[in-house]
Amino acid sequence: MAIDYLPLLILVITAMIFAAIAIITPTIFGPKRDNTQKKQPYESGMIPFHDARRRFSVKYFLVAMLFLLFDIEVIFLYPWAVVLRDLRWLAMAPMVFFLAVLIVGLLYEWKKGALDWGE
Repeated sequence: MAIDYLPLLILVITAMIFAAIAIITPTIFGPKRDNTQKKQPYESGMIPFHDARRRFSVKYFLVAMLFLLFDIEVIFLYPWAVVLRDLRWLAMAPMVFFLAVLIVGLLYEWKKGALDWGE
């Protein structure tokens, strides 16, 4: 059984070796020409007005985290919807519990004001 995965293992190891060679070779043998022009961020050929490393509001990260959370929820809902017809109530209870936990979490965030942009 394990011998069946040997070609896959060889492929993964070979890909990792080639990736390492492609990353390491230019850093060792490539020219190292630093100047002030290369260190400036490129923005449509114009000199930037402000520092490119501005801080973002935490609210953007909150929206990103909520998006990931509910995106993962949808990823779990698709296979459940496919097998629901065959499994009936056996598959219904765990998914209802899963959705209930997520809804309680969303209501908690809403009540605590984490979703209010005005604050």
